[in-house]
Amino acid sequence: MKDIRNYNLLRHNTFGIDVNCDRFVEFESQEEVSKFFEPSAMSLRGEDDRKQPVLLLGGGSDLLLTGDYHGVVLHSAIMGRNVYSHGDDVFISVGSGENWDEIVDYCTSNGWHGLENLSYIPGEVGASAIQNIGAYGAEAKDYIHNVQAIELSTGRQVNFSNSDCGYSYRQSKFKNEWRDKFFVTYVTYKLSRRFTPNLDYGNIRAALQERGIEIPTAKQLRETIISIRRNKLPEPSVEGNAGSFFMNPIVSREKYQQLAEAYPNMPHYFIDAEHEKIPAGWMIEKCGWKGKTLGRAGVYEKQALILVNKGGATGEEIVTLCRTIQHDVKEKFGIDIYPEVNIK
Repeated sequence: MKDIRNYNLLRHNTFGIDVNCDRFVEFESQEEVSKFFEPSAMSLRGEDDRKQPVLLLGGGSDLLLTGDYHGVVLHSAIMGRNVYSHGDDVFISVGSGENWDEIVDYCTSNGWHGLENLSYIPGEVGASAIQNIGAYGAEAKDYIHNVQAIELSTGRQVNFSNSDCGYSYRQSKFKNEWRDKFFVTYVTYKLSRRFTPNLDYGNIRAALQERGIEIPTAKQLRETIISIRRNKLPEPSVEGNAGSFFMNPIVSREKYQQLAEAYPNMPHYFIDAEHEKIPAGWMIEKCGWKGKTLGRAGVYEKQALILVNKGGATGEEIVTLCRTIQHDVKEKFGIDIYPEVNIK
């Protein structure tokens, strides 16, 4: 276990915000987490630390830090992969500190299918269960079987089924009523030996056709998804970012029809008989923000859904850009858009 005071978080957030935290604790096992938080181990935390706020930090790819964090940052370095199968179903239990895309690659390479559309999403495994990460018509909730965690108030181990976690679009109980109450240690995914490609979202089919592929293998689908993401997403090492900054709003059928009359070519995605999803990036682009900057923060020139650090931006500068864009989208379309990124 690492336990460091006045720790720099620059390499722990993909926006590249140079800030510190008062204390950084990194765990390498579930037992370390449990011991740290059990009531009999109060001395490990100290009275002052017990009064401070706690931030559960993964790879920092869904985080915007607006200044030094005056609290305790907890990070998982819990590794490990345990696989068992039942017929065509394959269950893989993964340590929360594992790199997400390496796990997707590992599963695809071994013929365990389902995660291909979630390729090349930055971050760690624990975040998949908390954020319900999603891309190209797939979400983590579609494959999460259960989640193991440690309750911070008691140090006891708890197991949550998929249904326990209250998953919805980019949401879970871990982000809401359970926020900062549980430390995720392992996530188990239920995959299949049968490959059924999911090709009906966005430009997947068009990208496959450009490669001369009609019915892809799992490896080909993963490679295509990676290529799409690389072409439209900036590398954090070049321009700091957290991927998609805003959630795509889900609007009523009435609101959708109103907008469709004004914008006949507006992209949209059917949710159910009463709701449609409107791409936030399209609205931001229509407001003229694509490729524009505000101080040292900007909107990526290839994808308006992404806010970037143009060099030396503070978290507050990016928040200012966020709020300005929210105002303009509301003014033009009458729709509120909300950050997908966790702002601290």
